[in-house]
Amino acid sequence: MNVICVDDEKLLADYVAEQCRMLPEVEQAWSFSQPAKALEWLNGNHADLAILDIDMPGMSGMELAAVIKQRHPGISVLFLTGYSHFAVDAFQLRVSGYLLKPVDPKRLAEEVDYVFSGKRREEPAHIEARTFGNFELFVDGRPITFKQAKCKELLAYLVDRRGSGVARAEAFAILWEDRLYDRPMQKQLDVIIRSLRDTLKEAGADGILAIKGGTMRIDPEHLSCDLYRFCSGDVRAFNEFHGEYMNGYSWASMTENYMTWKYMEFTGGKSSPRE
Repeated sequence: MNVICVDDEKLLADYVAEQCRMLPEVEQAWSFSQPAKALEWLNGNHADLAILDIDMPGMSGMELAAVIKQRHPGISVLFLTGYSHFAVDAFQLRVSGYLLKPVDPKRLAEEVDYVFSGKRREEPAHIEARTFGNFELFVDGRPITFKQAKCKELLAYLVDRRGSGVARAEAFAILWEDRLYDRPMQKQLDVIIRSLRDTLKEAGADGILAIKGGTMRIDPEHLSCDLYRFCSGDVRAFNEFHGEYMNGYSWASMTENYMTWKYMEFTGGKSSPRE
């Protein structure tokens, strides 16, 4: 991976580039003290990550990031700043994060590793659950079709529970909230569970579902999910969330409200995911 570091303080730019070269993920790092020189270099060269000082004369780091994102959308951006409140503005620009000055080598290593781990995650996952907006399950990039809508809703609820066990009675109450859990409906739930297992097995995704002693759960380790990344604090997942979660399922509103609250907390209440 290639990195560029831009700071009007040349010594700091050189220092950050030197620290980056010591990281195992980084092949090469270049330093620039003038934004124009960095943009000129990018016209004929490739970089995976740009580490930019926010407060620079002439062209600020915010302005430079906007130009880089427009011309080279594949480049990730980290900001250098002495003020933590700039994190909100950084978030609005869809950047990967920020580092406070003075730059701590350990924090730099953590942020660079985070950015590059995100790039590795961009490779298609074998099994992926998407919850922002409508719920969908993909296996090797192919959407899975469920034989019954209740099968899909049951899987959606298990994903929402993030690995916690769900008893049969709880699953029934979610799928048929106004029905009595009598013997005929217990048999109907059996049909839904068997159909879900068969669909997952046919798609090669049966490893995500565990059923034991009347309790069902999803194994979060066996699938990629935007909800799980969001809950772990992944900035990319925050960027992808626009205020809609599991559309069409009334029980999903509690998680959606929680995510909206977390989004507002992350941005200091200065933006809404629906804006």
